Amino acid sequence: MPENISVIGFFERYLSVWVALCIIAGVSFGLLFPAVFAAIAAVEFAHVNLVVGVLIWAMIFPMMVQVDFSAIKQVRQQPQGIWLTLVINWLVKPFTMALLGWLFFRVLFVDLVDVQSATEYIAGMILLGVAPCTAMVFVWSQLAKGDPNYTLVQVSLNDIIMIFAFAPIAALLLGVSDIHVPWETLLLSVVLYVVLPLLGGAAARHRLVAKGGDAALTQFVHRIKPLAVLGLLLTVVLLFGFQAGTLISKPLVILLIAIPLLLQSYGIFFIAFAGAKYLNLPHRIAAPACLIGTSNFFELAVAVAISLFGLNSGAALATVVGVLVEVPVMLSLVALANRTRRYFPE
Repeated sequence: MPENISVIGFFERYLSVWVALCIIAGVSFGLLFPAVFAAIAAVEFAHVNLVVGVLIWAMIFPMMVQVDFSAIKQVRQQPQGIWLTLVINWLVKPFTMALLGWLFFRVLFVDLVDVQSATEYIAGMILLGVAPCTAMVFVWSQLAKGDPNYTLVQVSLNDIIMIFAFAPIAALLLGVSDIHVPWETLLLSVVLYVVLPLLGGAAARHRLVAKGGDAALTQFVHRIKPLAVLGLLLTVVLLFGFQAGTLISKPLVILLIAIPLLLQSYGIFFIAFAGAKYLNLPHRIAAPACLIGTSNFFELAVAVAISLFGLNSGAALATVVGVLVEVPVMLSLVALANRTRRYFPE
C-alpha cells in the first residue's frame, strides 16, 4: 500500500506535465496514424464513443467505490452547496457564456472572422455553457479531496435538470425554436458515466467491507487510484488525436475561441468561490461546487454541435477547443482549490 500511495502522489504532483505530454502525443499520433483514430472514433453508439466511455468509467470508478449511501442523507444538513451549484450552472453560466461569445465575436473580433463562422463559434460556446459536467467532475473532485457523497448528489441533480433544461435554454440562447437534442446521447451518457460506475462501485464497496472491513476498502481504493489518472491521460490522447488535423490547420481561430472560454472558466470559478466563501461552506463541499460549474459536459456539447451544424462546422470546432482549454484549466483550478483550503472550514 505505501508503494501505491507514492505512485499516485507522484502522478498527481506532475499531472499537468503528463497532460501536456498527452496533448502533444495525441495530436502527433492523430497526424501520423489518422486511420487508427478514425477506426476508434467509429466505435460509438448514439454519438457516444464507447472507447472514451470505458476510459471515463475507469476515471470515476475509484471515487464511486468511496460513495457511502448511508451518508448521502446527510446532504440535507448542508443544502447551501446544492443551491450554489444549481444557481451557477443554470442561472449564471449559460448566459455569461452567451454574453462573452457575443462580445468577442460580434464586437472585439468582428474584423477577424466572417459573420457565418462567428455565428457558429458563438453557438458552440453556448452549447458548452449549457452542458454542466457529468463525468470528469468526479476526477476533479477527487483531486481536490471533495466529499464523494455530496459530489454524487450535485452531479445527479444536474443530470436530472439537464434532461429538461438543456434544450429550452440552448434554444433560447441560440435563437432557434426547433433545436434537435440527441436525447439518446444524453441518456446514454448519464447511464455510462454515472449509473453504471455507481452501481459497480456500490457492489465493490459492499463486498470489500463485508469481507475485510474498512481496512480492505481503504487498501483497494489506494490500489486502484492510479487507474483514474491513467484513464484521464488516455482520454486526453484520444480526444486530441480525433481532432489533430483541425487543431493544426486553424491555430489562429483556436486562439480566438480559447480567449473567451478561458475568461468564462476562471470567471465562473471565482464567482462560485465567492459564493462558497459567503455561505461559509466546508472545503470538501465548496471545492466540487466550484469545479462543477467551471467544467463542461464536452461529450454532449460536441455531439449536439455535430448534429446541429455538421462535423466540420465552426460550432463543432468551438466545442473541441473547449476540450483543449478545459483539461489544463481544470488542473490549475484544482491546484488553486487545494491551496485555498485554509480559507474554508473543515
